[in-house]
Amino acid sequence: MDLREGRVAVVTGAASGIGLAMARRFAADGLKVVLADVEEGALEKAAAALREDGAVVHARVVDVGERAEVMALAEDVFDRFGAVHVLCNNAGVGSGAEGRMWEHDPNDWKWAFAVNVWGVFHGIQAFVPRMIASGEPGHVVNTSSGDGGIAPLPSASVYAVTKAAVVTMTESLYAHLKAEDARVGASVLFPGPHMLRTGLWESHRNRPERYAKERPRRTPYRSLGQWEAAMREAGHEVRFTPVEEVADLVADGIAADRFWLLPESEHSDRQIRARSQSMLDRADPSYLENFILD
Repeated sequence: MDLREGRVAVVTGAASGIGLAMARRFAADGLKVVLADVEEGALEKAAAALREDGAVVHARVVDVGERAEVMALAEDVFDRFGAVHVLCNNAGVGSGAEGRMWEHDPNDWKWAFAVNVWGVFHGIQAFVPRMIASGEPGHVVNTSSGDGGIAPLPSASVYAVTKAAVVTMTESLYAHLKAEDARVGASVLFPGPHMLRTGLWESHRNRPERYAKERPRRTPYRSLGQWEAAMREAGHEVRFTPVEEVADLVADGIAADRFWLLPESEHSDRQIRARSQSMLDRADPSYLENFILD
């Protein structure tokens, strides 16, 4: 699908990070952009900056974990612009879980699933039927992660489980769209290939009261800067992928109607091969050995 002037792109989690980078790229291509995010102040700032650059922008505060809010967003956008051509279900959170899986606070799982999984499904239900009915070309991009989408990082198991679900959901969406002979494509995004400087590490700042922890954390939340410093002190190289490169990958993938938006990476390819071979061999998941917690 061509990203041509006048078409409409909707991005969730658009106030910062990957979401904002995608919105900027779409705006640079001449698309009208709709920014949805739960963080009102950052959302207003992002929208204002895009308008200063000449973009047509509509911003709305939305908690994607709440179905009614996503349905209202769709109503608003179709009433305002008459069509949607690109939908990026990108909003996501880190759960803040700690300890072994059986020690996790259930609300860590409930919150992560509400945003990372239900948020994607809500976006599909709210927008895709109208995108299909319009008869116009369209594309849906769902943001997953190498953590879970390829193989889980056990120390972030809640997040990994949700991102694995996004891959399967998008595969299923692709099949359903093909069965309908729809002019709407689907892609699953794996941001990277390296670490990204996004607000995911500080997700707890926007955690709703209804998903508040039932017991306090044993350790303070660690920022990206603190994690980076600890890795360097341990002698590990830390590399980052600019979010702008992720946005370019998305735009190019939409234009090429590419399902797997998976940047080239020897590390990812090794994980994919090792996991696949483990399944074919009916063997234990030895590809997790480097990540098993002490």
